[in-house]
Amino acid sequence: MSGLQDIQDEKLRAAVAKELKKREKRRRGLIALCIIVACGCIGYFSVYTYMNRKTQNESANWAKLKDEGGKKPKTDEEKFVIHRTGETETPDILPEYEILYNKNKKLIGWVKIADTNIDYPVMQTVDNEYYLTHDFDQNKDKNGCIFMDKDCDVIDRSTNLIIYGHHMKSGAMFGHLDKYTDESFFKEHQTFQFDTIYEKGTYQVIYVFKAQVLAEDEIAFKYYQFIDANSEEEFNSNMAAMAEMSMYDTGVTPPYGSELVTLSTCDRSQGAEGRFVVVGMRTA
Repeated sequence: MSGLQDIQDEKLRAAVAKELKKREKRRRGLIALCIIVACGCIGYFSVYTYMNRKTQNESANWAKLKDEGGKKPKTDEEKFVIHRTGETETPDILPEYEILYNKNKKLIGWVKIADTNIDYPVMQTVDNEYYLTHDFDQNKDKNGCIFMDKDCDVIDRSTNLIIYGHHMKSGAMFGHLDKYTDESFFKEHQTFQFDTIYEKGTYQVIYVFKAQVLAEDEIAFKYYQFIDANSEEEFNSNMAAMAEMSMYDTGVTPPYGSELVTLSTCDRSQGAEGRFVVVGMRTA
């Protein structure tokens, strides 16, 4: 009987040992997985921090070059490459944008909103995708750049200049644009600055709204397709649509012939196709 008991005890010890070995193997595997995940997170955070710091440093450098350009005396002999062609004669580039323009001739302007991180050059190419993933120096960068819709024209002036930028969690690019969801912020920041490389401009905020990028065949007002108004009726219809969408009444209704700028960024709270939009009317 004792021999049988010994055999059973031995089998039990072997089973326990096997189970403990399995658990130890799982534990080590879990530890290894946690270490890999932790290293991945640390690596991602490090890259994220580096890219944001790089963007901040570049932004400061762009602003410095802009200031240096404004102080540089202009001579009659200086010539510049034409940015766009059309029936209207290309005006001279403003002195403060000469240095930046000569570094990258895709520069089309500069946008600035007080008490935000928004103080950036605005780019324009024939490809609306390019500056989603490239910086001012044309390096790959997930922050991208602020850029104007390819179909907008600042010389033969479009009715509405649409400007896009990423909504970065760090606050970079248009990460602070949604401060305008708060009406009190609007009341303290009713204007923003948008200069083209040819002339300065101050814009009164007139509409603030959330929207969606809609299906191509869906019949509805699509703010991102409103660039030129071919008639007063069309202009007023678009203004009425934006006024209806606006989060609050700014007290301003732009008359036909107004020059507009639309600032657009992503709004993930509404899903992948959500957008947050601020529209301004030129006052100076």
